[in-house]
Amino acid sequence: MRVLVTGAAGFIGMHLSQRLLARGDEVVGYDNLNPYYDPHLKFGRLSELRASAAFSFVEGDLSELARLREVFEANRFDVVINLAAQAGVRYSIERPHEYASSNLVGFLNLLEMCRAYPPQHLVYASSSSVYGGNKEMPFSEQHRVDNPVSLYAATKKSNELMAHTYSHLFGLPTTGLRFFTVYGPWGRPDMAYFLFTKAILAGEPIKVFNEGQMMRDFTYIDDIVDGVVATVDKPPVAGEGAPPYKVFNIGNETPVKLADFIGELERALGREAKKIHLPMQPGDVPATYADVSALRAWTGLQPRNTSLSEGIDRFAAWYRQHYGT
Repeated sequence: MRVLVTGAAGFIGMHLSQRLLARGDEVVGYDNLNPYYDPHLKFGRLSELRASAAFSFVEGDLSELARLREVFEANRFDVVINLAAQAGVRYSIERPHEYASSNLVGFLNLLEMCRAYPPQHLVYASSSSVYGGNKEMPFSEQHRVDNPVSLYAATKKSNELMAHTYSHLFGLPTTGLRFFTVYGPWGRPDMAYFLFTKAILAGEPIKVFNEGQMMRDFTYIDDIVDGVVATVDKPPVAGEGAPPYKVFNIGNETPVKLADFIGELERALGREAKKIHLPMQPGDVPATYADVSALRAWTGLQPRNTSLSEGIDRFAAWYRQHYGT
């Protein structure tokens, strides 16, 4: 298959592209390489991907419709996977217009291109953030998600609604994936575990919000990629008045306290963290917990659910090797 992966220089985008290339797919990567975090990490990911002759890369922003059209006119994609987005819950409070440009205008442009040059399947990243302050656990796709607590979450819910509209009006098969706190090698340096690791190794204090009592369904990157690939290979179909549209959770099904996560990092790094305890930040939620039964039933996937200790060990080993610490 020929696959377009937007956000290919990103954390999930790199790992997914590697998996697709390994199984024989041709991947066209698309990314704007923005400076939200150190672009050198993005260049490093691209270097990994460029080792394959089946990978090609286009630099561009989803908000640039003309640039995006050039890519679709030059290719006929079997599958489009949209992982490009402005990420970060707290950052969305500071820079809301960047989220509107990338996550709303950019996604609309991509939908329009899929309408003009229809792929067999559009798969796109949503987020567990859409569940907002939902207290019913585990989070199910059947729960209401119309009370977001951050602009980032609101844009992701908007993506799901926009995709549903295009599935209904134009028969475009779309699948949204609600990712739950992804971590692992080549991860995003703005994520807590990455920041914690850098500070612990430097002997600097870390900021621990809500006394470390927040619960997160930390999901190792390989498990996320398993779910994405399984979804890619089974597009939804229309039936009984319903459009070809699906939304699934991808998580580890095992929430962990932030304090326990920090403890695993301390063990793997062989150092104790200096902690500054702070209250919960605006836009944060107290807990996330994924019900992945719908994904399992639709794709037949049996998630490996990598243990936290194994995943942290792999990340810590990569971090030391990559940064020479």
